[in-house]
Amino acid sequence: MKAIKYAAVAALAMGMAAPASADYLYGFGDVSVNYLDWSDGTEARSGHHNEFVYLELEGGAGFTWGEVYGFFDIENAPRGNEGIRTAYKGTIAYKTGLADLRLYGQHYASNSGGFNASNTVAGVSYNLGGNGWFFNPFIGFHHTVTTSVFGAAGATLANVDAGVVDDPATPFDERGAPLAGKFSGLNGGMFGWVGMYNFELAGQKFAVSQWHETEFGRKDAYSKVAVGVSTSGKLTSEKSLSHQGAVAAWWNITPQFATGVQYRYADSKLGGDGYKNAAIYTVKYNF
Repeated sequence: MKAIKYAAVAALAMGMAAPASADYLYGFGDVSVNYLDWSDGTEARSGHHNEFVYLELEGGAGFTWGEVYGFFDIENAPRGNEGIRTAYKGTIAYKTGLADLRLYGQHYASNSGGFNASNTVAGVSYNLGGNGWFFNPFIGFHHTVTTSVFGAAGATLANVDAGVVDDPATPFDERGAPLAGKFSGLNGGMFGWVGMYNFELAGQKFAVSQWHETEFGRKDAYSKVAVGVSTSGKLTSEKSLSHQGAVAAWWNITPQFATGVQYRYADSKLGGDGYKNAAIYTVKYNF
């Protein structure tokens, strides 16, 4: 799994500097400034989702043997060390030789003051594409390591990892948010896709894109830590299924500069039960 875990770093390096290897086909890299604004309804329902700014470094590359992609985010940088969160994602797709079927691996991790998550997917993907467009679905087994100490008096991530705080008498607050706990193990499966369509309008270059992930067969023990219970106090079977993703529209102003807006959505993800949505405004520089 180390190759998957560090695919983000490899993708960034490969995407931003064309290697001399004869296996190399193409690559890209960019850095962006992003402002995420949760909807009023999301903020009212969750009580702990607030707008924030994040910086992102992104890159990818294609080779004769397959593709890699990755990003690294720094969130809440203007708020100082206490508010900073980090997240990264790396993917690798290895050609099987059976049409456009790939062996697929994906690793995502995030780190904040009271919540750490690590998600790894191993499975298969398929590449579809044509002139100016692509659509790549995937499916695989899902392994999760998640630790939460939100709101638990005296709890720290180190204590939870060590088993000192493992199942407090009141593991959820009045909103159903998790307080403290840890889950580690196989956590069902995940399927999803990423796609993009490029086009021109009035002499300008535009694109629309989407990424989506659905987790299925999630364990109740995981939901108690990562999602919480509903406001009625019950952990329902619906927590075995979650969705998240984003739909985006991009304007490529020049080969170096682009801007865009994304509709970010999630259900039973991102630290709570129920549906969440936000707008993300982005300014991007392409290397």
